[in-house]
Amino acid sequence: MQRQLAGSHAQTKPRHGAVMAYLDEQGNRATELAELSGQHKQVIGTLVDELEALGLVTREPDPADRRAKLVVPTANGLAQMKAGDEAMAGVEERLAAAIGQDDYRAFKRTLQRLAELSMPGDATSD
Repeated sequence: MQRQLAGSHAQTKPRHGAVMAYLDEQGNRATELAELSGQHKQVIGTLVDELEALGLVTREPDPADRRAKLVVPTANGLAQMKAGDEAMAGVEERLAAAIGQDDYRAFKRTLQRLAELSMPGDATSD
């Protein structure tokens, strides 16, 4: 799956997915991206620095709190996000075709549940 997605993100590395996969068009605070991705805030900061250098995101003042910054995708970043979404949809279509829609939906539900159970702070993950 990583190889198939890599073609849609020629400039980025797989680790950048911790930001790009969770980034909203209107932007997110780094702390929110850290929570959503399960990464430390310092890791997210480094990834945002790299993505900013690639011209895929910018840091802008948060209108709700001028002391805070939002990580906002640039036009190029939005194009990369769209390409990633399309690549992922293609992967999912091929997998569903290979095992059948019902089995693929059951697989996704099970995988989501396992991911939820393994989230930090979840009492069932101990």
